[in-house]
Amino acid sequence: MLVSSRSFEEYCAAFDLDPGRLPARILDCGAGASDFAAQAARRGAAATAVDPRYGPGADVGELARAGQRSGTDMIASHADRFTYAWYGSPEARAEMRDGAIERFATDYRTHPDRYLAAELPSLPFPDRAFDLAVCSHLLFTWATDLGEPWHHDAILELTRVATEVRLFPLVLQQTGAPVPFLPTLVDRLRAAGIAAERRTVAYEFQRGANQMLRLGRSL
Repeated sequence: MLVSSRSFEEYCAAFDLDPGRLPARILDCGAGASDFAAQAARRGAAATAVDPRYGPGADVGELARAGQRSGTDMIASHADRFTYAWYGSPEARAEMRDGAIERFATDYRTHPDRYLAAELPSLPFPDRAFDLAVCSHLLFTWATDLGEPWHHDAILELTRVATEVRLFPLVLQQTGAPVPFLPTLVDRLRAAGIAAERRTVAYEFQRGANQMLRLGRSL
């Protein structure tokens, strides 16, 4: 899987967050080189980012730059499946992503305590350590590689460590096709006492990928 970088603005749109009213304790899981944790911390939140690529000597920013190039090539080969309406233009998207990488790299260097090497489905946090956990372009995006059992365990873990969980998007990478096991998985989660709500959001890049899944045991 590529290391990607997304901006704070993209996260707020994709996860339907008000940048002026963020939860106090936030986890970005599978964060890659996103600047979300850095920008959330600047706004007063206690933000933590986890990704298996973090750690001593890891140049995550450079990995994200390589991922950006690969991602751009993939998008070009599936151009009909993407829209730049939210960004305004391909150039505006590239500028936003490049800026996010630079802000991430600076924060990763100056606040290493904010970034922890960890990965689903096992996270090193106590129960209810966070008010909100967000996960961008990992669950469901890679459903052809990470099957339903992994998704079930990953969501149980996220809802253990966070009161509320938001996942985006709900389609497969590249094609934007529906995730075959999503309805069955949601039924299993509800049977286990986890509320699940699909919500349409303002952000769309993959055509049709404009919904997130909001989950929690006390929603």
